[in-house]
Amino acid sequence: MKDIFTKDIYSNPTLYYILVPIIVALWPLFVWGVYLPNAERSLNRDRDEYNKTRDIMAEILKLDPDRLEFADPNRRAVEFDYAVAIEKVASSCGIPPTNYRLSSGIIITSGGRKSQSANVVLKDVDITRIARFLWTIQLRWASLQCVRLKLTQKKGLPDKWDADMDFKYYY
Repeated sequence: MKDIFTKDIYSNPTLYYILVPIIVALWPLFVWGVYLPNAERSLNRDRDEYNKTRDIMAEILKLDPDRLEFADPNRRAVEFDYAVAIEKVASSCGIPPTNYRLSSGIIITSGGRKSQSANVVLKDVDITRIARFLWTIQLRWASLQCVRLKLTQKKGLPDKWDADMDFKYYY
């Protein structure tokens, strides 16, 4: 009985001449009513995300135009150097060379991992420049950690500080 019923469905011309054209005619309506609005919402969401990302990238390039130098795949990796790093970040933050002092230690290998410590002292700097200095240097070099920060406010001056920072860089 099952074979007779199945055989009748496939041999019935109503299936091919009426039902199939109806399904083919409804398909564009389904696409227009369901898939197209979803695709448009997805496009708008992706466009908004792109615009936000573009603004963030423009801000990063404005704050740190030298960052493009790090993206060159043909350039070989440069060893981290505290003197160069501190000088670049201090100058980008508007801290003159007379207002900072750097003393770095030797590279130490411990547990198969190399590291180097340094002490940076910023003198007579406002708190926003200290924060920007710390944020910028740790953003640029992900393996650099500030392990100690001591702030001392200058007496009689509302926004002049000395900052004593200890850093550790892991190679």
